[in-house]
Amino acid sequence: MADNSSTVASAPHGHFARRTLFTGGTAVAAVAVLGTAAPAHAAGTVFRHGVASGDPLPGAVILWTRVTVAEDATPGSGLGEATGVRWEIATDADFGAIAASGTVTASAESDHTVKVDASGLAPGTEYYYRFTALGQTSPVGRTRTAPATDSAVDRLRLGLVSCANWEAGWFGAYRHLAARTDLDAIVHLGDYIYEYARGKYTGRDGAVRGHDPVHEIVTLADYRTRHGQYKTDPDLTALHARLPFICTWDDHESADNSWREGAGNHDPAVEGPWADRKAASTRAYLEWMPVRETRADGQVQIYRRLRFGTLAELSMLDLRTYRDEEAGPGAGWRVADDPARTITGRAQMQWLTAGLVSSPTRWKLVGNSVMIAPLVFPPLEPATTAAITATLGLPQGGLTVNGDQWDGYTADRRTLFSAITDNQVRDVVFLTGDIHTSWAADLPVDAANYPGGPTAGAEFVVPSVTSSSVGDLLKTPPRTASVPAEAAIKAANHHLRYVELDSHGFGVLDVTPGQTQMDWFYVLDVTDPGSAARHGMSFAVPAGGRLEQRGTPIA
Repeated sequence: MADNSSTVASAPHGHFARRTLFTGGTAVAAVAVLGTAAPAHAAGTVFRHGVASGDPLPGAVILWTRVTVAEDATPGSGLGEATGVRWEIATDADFGAIAASGTVTASAESDHTVKVDASGLAPGTEYYYRFTALGQTSPVGRTRTAPATDSAVDRLRLGLVSCANWEAGWFGAYRHLAARTDLDAIVHLGDYIYEYARGKYTGRDGAVRGHDPVHEIVTLADYRTRHGQYKTDPDLTALHARLPFICTWDDHESADNSWREGAGNHDPAVEGPWADRKAASTRAYLEWMPVRETRADGQVQIYRRLRFGTLAELSMLDLRTYRDEEAGPGAGWRVADDPARTITGRAQMQWLTAGLVSSPTRWKLVGNSVMIAPLVFPPLEPATTAAITATLGLPQGGLTVNGDQWDGYTADRRTLFSAITDNQVRDVVFLTGDIHTSWAADLPVDAANYPGGPTAGAEFVVPSVTSSSVGDLLKTPPRTASVPAEAAIKAANHHLRYVELDSHGFGVLDVTPGQTQMDWFYVLDVTDPGSAARHGMSFAVPAGGRLEQRGTPIA
């Protein structure tokens, strides 16, 4: 593939087709529009965590900011008086045509964050928004509502990211995405923050910058402090101001390998009840992220759907809150096949399958925090190897490499794949993060028979923004020791069409009625805050078809 490292940061697509979701617009998203500062506040200090938007609907979008009411009112401090905040959203960057406005209160109760569900907006419309408090006006953000649900949309283009560890490197992936003029939204697939103590989980060559607080985050104040630190990264701030985010959490927003009643990185004897830690992490996440949550039976629910005309529907999953504990060798490999075990929870599985079966859109996209494609050694076909699997205690699909993924919850995966294939649902694409590496896979119902037999769709896995890859852990030069490992993985799992174990970066997903194409872009050096990026690979799923490698990357 051609190396586009010299142009990838700023090369636009050109222009969108007639009914495309976004237009290029005016690139003013990160420009500060400052009013007269109150005497107690130096210019630019009130909105030091930027602005953000998220979860666009045809008539509404979430708007977010944080107000620093005093120098000691830092994130997690619990200090500072409440203050009124005015918000405005307009169809022009000069705010001559206000579409909606209002006043809300920022207080210590919400860590002085403000989250507004701005409604009454027009579908498929670009908007600009800002906040005013304590004599200052925030930077101006740009966002856009989704198109009307019955409108024909010719293109949707999404930036895909996951796994951004502050200590492991600079967020160059966010910077390159913010420089593009062709994206409609950013889908963040989890691990937006990391919970570890300073120096406990770093990059290939140690920590590039240090976490705050210095200890592992456990309390509400801790999680608020860590979210506040991440929101000061200039590349993340710029990207939030430019495009709406559509987010889900994975485990590190709470603790590593988290599940319904605990986490691998949680010791109740030292860190207290898991329920308290989970509640603290959830509250801080909802305060600091532009996510539209709902309440079901008194509990927070973040799995949700967003619709983009008749072209695509995006189902964002929550694969941590309801799952059973990870299966592994200590529990016996038969546990992975236990039909009583779940990764989604029963209600979410019913919601997901019903939505996929009934969706009126061409493409059914699924925001999926952990890999769903089988990754096993070897993939065993149960009709001919039942005696082997029973004798050795192997799952029917083969020996699971990573029980934290859907491979550890094979009954749920069979349920989902059966719902798709039995109902002849076509054009399902899973969008995944978590494993800090890049993958493209068809999703066979029976991996051992691939390419024969039915498939339930395709999966695109994006690399980490900075978190350590397999290549980083090997500490070998890039594209050396990992290359034969990639070949071996593909040889044992024929449905895995692309595997890249070294690089960090982001994905760009281009959705049209005829195909969905994923392009991987890799930042050359995450320890360099100004690093360039290169194009890595292109794969596409034609409507009604299976994965195909593409020779023409998305610019």
